[in-house]
Amino acid sequence: MPAQAQTGPEAGPAIGPEAGRVGGKFEITVAPAAPPIHEGRTAVARMLLYKQYFGDLQATGKGEMLTARTDTKGSAAYVAIERITGTLAGRKGSFVVQHAGSMRGGASDLKVGIVPDSGSGELAGISGQMSLKQVERQHYYEMDYVLPAPPR
Repeated sequence: MPAQAQTGPEAGPAIGPEAGRVGGKFEITVAPAAPPIHEGRTAVARMLLYKQYFGDLQATGKGEMLTARTDTKGSAAYVAIERITGTLAGRKGSFVVQHAGSMRGGASDLKVGIVPDSGSGELAGISGQMSLKQVERQHYYEMDYVLPAPPR
């Protein structure tokens, strides 16, 4: 006969995955990794990213970005990989995010997702996505995440 799961007060507190939404400001420094390549109507460049996250995510980010900027104002695209290292929800570790963004006529489409199985330390197993925005030259992030239950 299969074992029955314990229920009631004698079972102890339920421990399961932790889901949440965090947000705050971040600062970013972008430095060229190589000279841009201009061909036709588009310039392609490789950049290095350095970030400092504040608020609910206390962390640093380091990554590389590839950009394509056209001669049409407001039309461009970028992809990037960034490792974020710090503390989230009281847990220390790191994870990697993948950026994919484009702009056309000033309207943007941006997706930033946590790379599956990239979490380390107390952030092992993290999943989720992040949104980024800029308001009056200040950068902001929001991140929805799921973390597995901590080991008992």
